[in-house]
Amino acid sequence: MDFKSKLLNDAVEQMSSLPGIGKRSALRLVLHLLDQSEKEVKDFTKAFENLKEHLNFCEKCFHITEKKLCEICSNPSRSEETICVVQDVRDLLAIESTQQFYGKYHVLGGVISPMEGIGPSDLKVNELKERIIKESTNEIILALPATMEGDTTNFYIYRKLQDIQLNITLISRGIGVGNQLEYIDELTLGKSLLDRSVYKNKI
Repeated sequence: MDFKSKLLNDAVEQMSSLPGIGKRSALRLVLHLLDQSEKEVKDFTKAFENLKEHLNFCEKCFHITEKKLCEICSNPSRSEETICVVQDVRDLLAIESTQQFYGKYHVLGGVISPMEGIGPSDLKVNELKERIIKESTNEIILALPATMEGDTTNFYIYRKLQDIQLNITLISRGIGVGNQLEYIDELTLGKSLLDRSVYKNKI
C-alpha cells in the first residue's frame, strides 16, 4: 500500500510490525490515533516508553515486574514446594486466571525449536535447576505447549533434572495437541493442572 505520505506509510509500517496486525488493520489504528487529541497520543506513546524503561524480569522466575522480585515470588502465602514451568508470561497469566495453582512459577522464555534457532542454551533451564537445588523444591509441573517443540523441551528438562530427588509432573493432556495455553478456557486449563500426572510415565 502506498498512501502518498511518507509519515503515514512509516506509521502503518510500524503498526503492522506487531503480531496479528495486517496493513489494513494497521491503517485503521493509525487513522484512529490521528483523530485523537495531541495529549491522548502523547499519553499513549508515553505508556509504552515507561513500559520499556521501567519494566524488568523477576530475578527468580523471570516473570515481568517493576521490582527485583515479582509479586508472586515475593508473596509469602505462595508455596515454594511446587514450581510450574511455563513457556512465557502469557502462559503464566493464563494459569493464574484459573485460580487453581498456589505455588511459584518459572518462565523459560521459549521452547526448544531448531527451526527457529532456539536451543536449550537460549532457555532458562540452568536457572531452573539452580533454583530447585537452592529452594529444596518437591515438585515441578511441566506446563508447556502440547506440541513437538513443547514435548522436546519437556524431555530435555526431565533429563537435565534426573540427578535431583524431585517429582516431575505433566499437566493433563485433555488439552488438544498443538494448542497454546493462553487460548484455552480457564475451566479446562484449571482441570488440567489438578489432573496432572507423573512425567516419567509419559516417556
